[in-house]
Amino acid sequence: MGPLQIVWFKRDLRLADHQPLLQASRLGPVLPLVVVEPLLWQQDDVSARQWSFCAESLEDLRAALAQLGQPLVVRIGPVEKVLERARCQFAVAGLWSHEETGNGWTYARDRRVARWARSHAIPWIEIPQFGVTRRLPSRDGWARRWQERMAEPIGPQPLALQPLAGIDPGPIPTADDLCLRDDPCPGRQKGGRQEGLALLESFLQGRGARYHRELSSPATAFSSCSRLSAHLAWGTLSLREVVQTSRHRRQALKALSAAERGEWLRALRGFEERLHWHCHFIQKLESQPDLEFKELHPLTAGLHQHDPERLAAWAEGRTGLPFVDACMRALIATGWINFRMRAMLMSVASHHLALPWRASGLRLARLFLDYEPGIHWSQCQMQAGTTGINTIRIYNPIKQGQDHDPNGAFLRQWLPELRPVPAVHLHHPWTMALATQERVGCVLGMDYPLPLVDPAAAAREARQRLWARRQELGFRELADGIQRQHGSRRSGLAASSGGRRRRSGPGAGAATGAEIQLGLDLG
Repeated sequence: MGPLQIVWFKRDLRLADHQPLLQASRLGPVLPLVVVEPLLWQQDDVSARQWSFCAESLEDLRAALAQLGQPLVVRIGPVEKVLERARCQFAVAGLWSHEETGNGWTYARDRRVARWARSHAIPWIEIPQFGVTRRLPSRDGWARRWQERMAEPIGPQPLALQPLAGIDPGPIPTADDLCLRDDPCPGRQKGGRQEGLALLESFLQGRGARYHRELSSPATAFSSCSRLSAHLAWGTLSLREVVQTSRHRRQALKALSAAERGEWLRALRGFEERLHWHCHFIQKLESQPDLEFKELHPLTAGLHQHDPERLAAWAEGRTGLPFVDACMRALIATGWINFRMRAMLMSVASHHLALPWRASGLRLARLFLDYEPGIHWSQCQMQAGTTGINTIRIYNPIKQGQDHDPNGAFLRQWLPELRPVPAVHLHHPWTMALATQERVGCVLGMDYPLPLVDPAAAAREARQRLWARRQELGFRELADGIQRQHGSRRSGLAASSGGRRRRSGPGAGAATGAEIQLGLDLG
C-alpha cells in the first residue's frame, strides 16, 4: 500500500459535495476517519440527544463508504493521539478535512492538530464547507463571495475507494459509552443523509408552500419549516446543495402559471435568505472566537445576575408564563423550536429574568439538536442586547402567545395543566379569580406556577438598564467599531444603532428587521 491520505470527518457526515474526500481519493488510498473525543462530549454545550443524531449519521456514512470499498473507521480518544498512531503505522501523505467553526474546545483542539501536522511535515489541507472565510480582513464584499461559493459546482462522490486491509473499522460508541447524562427527547429527528434528503424533498415539493407565512408560529412551524437545521449542523447535507436545489425548484416554478405556483416563489426567497444569514452569523464567531464567552460590546458586561432557581425554572418550562413554558417544553421534547420562539426564550431569560446570556445560552445549546456554535452564540448575544449594534428587542411573551397561538392549541398541547383554563385567561392565567381557579381545577402555585415576574414591569426595568448603559461615554464609538467588523454590508449599513440613532440608506429597514428577527436556526 502506498502513501495514505487521511480524510478526517467532523461535522460533514456525507459523501456528496465533500471536497476533502474527493480530492484525497484522487491521490491514492484513503483512510476515512472519525475521532470521537470523550472530552468534547463532556463540554457544557453538548448533549446525548446531539450524540444520538450524530451516531445515526455515522452509521449512515459508514454504510455509504462501505459501498465504495472502504468503510468508515471510528476511533475514540484525543485526535492527536489517534493521528500519531496512524502516522506510526502508515506512510501518511496528507490530512484532509473541512474547515470548522466550532466551539472554543474544538478551536483549541484544531490548533493542537495543526502543531502536530507541522511537527511531522504532514500537510493538513482544510477546505471551506460554508460561505465562511478564514482570516477575513473585512466584511466588504462578503455577500458576493458567499454567492460565488454557493454557485460552485456540487462535487460528486468518489466512484470507489481502495480497501485498506487489516484495519478494524471500530465500534460507534453509545451515549452510555461517552458517559453522557440521561437526555430523553422522544420527538427527536433521526440523523443520516437519507433522512436529510427526504426532508429537503418534502419541504421543496409540499411542506414549504406557506413557509413565509407559517415559520413564526410554533403551531405551524414544525411542519412548514424545512427542519434541515440539524442536517446542516452535522453536515449530512451541504449548504451548497440545499441552496442549489432550492434554486432549481424556483426555476421550475417560474415555468408554471401564477395560479399553479401560488406563493412558492416568495416562500423560497425567504428560505434562501435564511441560508445566507446562516453563514453571516457563523462568520462572526470565526472572526472573533471569544464572543462565545465574552460580551461583544464590553460595556454591556454586568447587566445580568446569576440566579440558579430562576435559571432552572426557565430551562424546565415552569416560569408561570404560559407561552414561554410551552415553547420550552416543546423544545425539551423534540430538540427543536422555530426561530422566533428561540429569540423569545432568550429574550425572556436575558431581559425579564435578568439571567446571564452565557448561562441561559448553555442550557439552550444542550437542548438544540441543531446546535451550531457560530449561529448560537451570535444570536444569544443579539437577543441579550450585548452586541451593542442591534436595536433592542424585548419580546412580550403574552403578546407573542396571543399573536402566534390565538386559539391556545399549542399551549394546551404542551401545558396539559392549563387545558381546563378558559380561553380568556389562558395566556395570562393569573388574571383568574381564585374561585375560578378552584372551579376549573387549576390553582396557581399548586397546579401551575405563579409567574416569576410581572412581565410588563420586568420589561420596563430591562429597557431602562439597557438604554442607560448605551448612553454611557464611549459606548457608541465602540459600537461603530463592532459594526465595521461584524455588520452586514448588504444594505449599505454604516454606523451602529448603539445609541438611539436609526440606520439609513436603501433597504435599511428590511435589513434591521432581518437581523432582529432571525432566530437561532435556519427555519
